[in-house]
Amino acid sequence: MELKTPLYDCHVALNGKIVPFAGYLLPVQYDTGVIAEHMAVRTKAGLFDVSHMGEVVFSGPDALKNVQHLMTNDFSNMVAGDVRYSPMCNEKGGVVDDLIVYCLKEPTDYLVVVNAANRHKDADWMRSHLIGDVTFKDISDEVAQVALQGPQSQAILSKLADERDIPTKYYSFCQTGKVAGVDCLISKTGYTGEDGFELYCAPDKAAELWNALLDAGKENGLIPCGLGARDTLRLEAGMPLYGHEMTDDITPKQTGLGMFVKMDKEDFIGKKAMEEMGAPTIKRVGLKILGRGIARENFPVYAGDKLIGHTTSGTHCPYLGGAYAMAIVEKEPAPLGATVQVEIRGKKVDAEVVKSQFYKKA
Repeated sequence: MELKTPLYDCHVALNGKIVPFAGYLLPVQYDTGVIAEHMAVRTKAGLFDVSHMGEVVFSGPDALKNVQHLMTNDFSNMVAGDVRYSPMCNEKGGVVDDLIVYCLKEPTDYLVVVNAANRHKDADWMRSHLIGDVTFKDISDEVAQVALQGPQSQAILSKLADERDIPTKYYSFCQTGKVAGVDCLISKTGYTGEDGFELYCAPDKAAELWNALLDAGKENGLIPCGLGARDTLRLEAGMPLYGHEMTDDITPKQTGLGMFVKMDKEDFIGKKAMEEMGAPTIKRVGLKILGRGIARENFPVYAGDKLIGHTTSGTHCPYLGGAYAMAIVEKEPAPLGATVQVEIRGKKVDAEVVKSQFYKKA
């Protein structure tokens, strides 16, 4: 049986089209539709319920040691208020999940946000690989989360929060802010390619926060947005998604996340396997579809007659006005600017190899 987030009744009241996702009942879209919601985030602002995401906490003398051991990025120079992205790997170097790490107090307290579908898998993995003197707790049920995204998000949030509580640097946060009187962790982060904030609060305050934001943002063009727009926005911005661009069998280096793998730090899970593999022979690329059709997930990609890989995600990107996809392909036959073919419904369609960040805000 699917769970409901603390905002379920708000979605129903707003005519959200409810679907099961990652064990929860969530709106895939509202009456406005996916394209309008996507465009609102690109040009004005959108509000998302992301309370289905998971949150865990590491605390104690060896909290930093555990975060360093479990994840590929380096957190040794983080101070309170810093946020950092990282893959988490298995012993083969494949990706267990990609995570966001919040330094609450260095080096003893870290909040880690995990993907919704992986909450229990990730918690079990972390728990089974703990080292030293550390306390680990899954606090997902104690946290609600909303994402305010888009160029108007700062103006909207400024109506409801003290400027001192609003972080100005990307990937930073204020741990003890208030938004419309609601106690929140206010984070300048997002998954849309736009400016924006992710707000964490107590579940029983989520509806109050949600409604206050929608009211305050009305004149700025703020609308509620569903899962559909969340996916088109992240793909348009070239942001990878676990289960698509990342899997248990694909290393971060193979999917273009090598900058988040710090091979010069002390040992971490998956390091030895990636050292033994050497330089990747496959890579993640962007594809701009030149012919007719939309390349979805797992469509074959060819260079001439040679099968060189497969698509991992694909859709029509509303802001860019065309069909785009990401793909994992062999390195050599697919340099930037090359023309390859994607098999769409039995027909090979030309596509140009481009950078996977299709959209970048001005």
